[in-house]
Amino acid sequence: MSATPKSDWNPGAYDRFRGLRLRPAQDLLAPVPDLPAGDVIDLGCGSGAAGPLLRVRFPDRRLIGVDASPAMLAKAEAGAAHDQLIAADIAGWRPETPPALIFSNAVLHWLDNHPRLMPDLAALLVPGGVLAVQMPGNYLAPSHLLLRATAARLCPEVLGQTPYVPPVAGAEDYLAMLSNLGEVDAWVTCYTHHLAPLADGGHPVRAFTESTAMRPFLHNLSDDHARAFVADYEEGLALAYPRRVDGSVLFAFRRVFFVLTRA
Repeated sequence: MSATPKSDWNPGAYDRFRGLRLRPAQDLLAPVPDLPAGDVIDLGCGSGAAGPLLRVRFPDRRLIGVDASPAMLAKAEAGAAHDQLIAADIAGWRPETPPALIFSNAVLHWLDNHPRLMPDLAALLVPGGVLAVQMPGNYLAPSHLLLRATAARLCPEVLGQTPYVPPVAGAEDYLAMLSNLGEVDAWVTCYTHHLAPLADGGHPVRAFTESTAMRPFLHNLSDDHARAFVADYEEGLALAYPRRVDGSVLFAFRRVFFVLTRA
């Protein structure tokens, strides 16, 4: 995970939806081709959920996880899938030797300037190496628009003065951005998640976003203001994602993928 939000990540809250978050990692790994010699980098490894997938697929490679969160790295270490775990901000991380694969599942949306970032990551690979990236693309969905609308009402200072631009572009943009570097496969998948009701009666989509997209909005708020923010956000969610008879909700979540094989 990125160190952009200053407080540490909560592995328990993040892994509450571990299965739903792991499915995109499986879908990202599936089209990765055979690799040349070199290490496999799990960039933004978080709690290590993708580590076992990478270990099974590439059993003879050195598997290195990189993340900025001490709490997430501790969880990944307990999983014991990686040969090495490195505490580093991924924005400034550089490998000791060119890797064969940089695998990044749901992390690079925290970093800016993708037209520079993605080619820079590709340049770190050995010739024939692979950059595989998945990022959330749900920024224009109610789950994310409501966060900004709530902030605009209750804490507009969180939004800043810069016009909002979603941090993740379209699949076609990444294909155009990287096509001169090698062969690119880019696509979008929209997952429909069936979220179970919460024991505390809160909205299930709030539970899904509170460990990720909501974090920057709550970071500098007092406890009272954070509670007011969550209550206002949940009112909007109740309309955008109505509960089913059993209290569950259906939550569509769009994700953007690309796999670049460096020429």
